[in-house]
Amino acid sequence: MTLNLRVIAPDRTVWDASVEEIILPSSTGQLGILTNHAPLLTALDIGVMRLRIDKEWIPIVLMGGFAEIENNNVQILVNGAETINELNEQKVQEQLESALEMLKSVKTNKQKIEVSQQIRKARARAQALTLSN
Repeated sequence: MTLNLRVIAPDRTVWDASVEEIILPSSTGQLGILTNHAPLLTALDIGVMRLRIDKEWIPIVLMGGFAEIENNNVQILVNGAETINELNEQKVQEQLESALEMLKSVKTNKQKIEVSQQIRKARARAQALTLSN
């Protein structure tokens, strides 16, 4: 059996196909989803969602959102998502280094929160690239 997975971002449908297993970056840690999972509604954090099809794992970067699991249907609504094909390793590394440098010079709590979000996104992208190799 498989799970019917649909990942929707504000600007597009990122994924709409069957998978065998899903690992989600929930707000309380990694959450594994297999067929016949109990109904669940959960918040998602910035991080890497991993999908298994046959024996291959596919990483997708999620920028936070919500997931609903019911009757082997998984609906994921996210603030943004990036597939491996959209990521450039050099650019991701530059973004991470730049954000870490900016963190050294922040002056307000608001700036600190914004830069911390940039760092988390860049780290998730870097993790997805590592997982795809």
